Amino acid sequence: VTGPAGVGVVDIRLPIGENIRRLAKATGKPVEEIVVSVLHRDRHERLIEEIREAGAGTRLMSDGDVAGGINAARHNARTDICVGVGGSPEGIVTACAIKALGGHIQGRLWPRNDDEKQRGLDAGLKFDDFVYEADDLVKGNNTIFVATGVTDGQLVGGVRREGDHIYTESVVLRGASGTLRRISSEHLTSKWL
Repeated sequence: VTGPAGVGVVDIRLPIGENIRRLAKATGKPVEEIVVSVLHRDRHERLIEEIREAGAGTRLMSDGDVAGGINAARHNARTDICVGVGGSPEGIVTACAIKALGGHIQGRLWPRNDDEKQRGLDAGLKFDDFVYEADDLVKGNNTIFVATGVTDGQLVGGVRREGDHIYTESVVLRGASGTLRRISSEHLTSKWL
């Protein structure tokens, strides 16, 4: 996942080092200033090594791959690209947001076992070298992505309680207008608890 600068530049079929160099050129940044978000998982150990060997910085996430993808696509974010293996539902949700931000997302299906792959094939999904683009994952541009924080995260703050009030923070992305809105809400608990 990248912001608009990665459209037509970054390609999942290329080695990560090449993608980092191409994105650096497209953004006008030195490679050393490119920051790559990746879930901190054993399955990503080699990927993290390759990112660091390319000279880019890493932002290792304990969770929150949706927020990581969204932040990589946002203007002036602390992350330039988000890579790695995540869940398919998270990929679809992220694609909704990325379309609103004008960013770039690609993905491949990575079944955990033969049974999972067969169920996917039976459902008409494509595997092996097929690369899913944003329009394959989410049809149309009239998408809406909404997230409200439960715990503090990269994208929104978590629920806070102060006396009889509960405070929540939400983000809303609208695909048709490319608008990102932040909503801070104050809830009087006596009205609904």
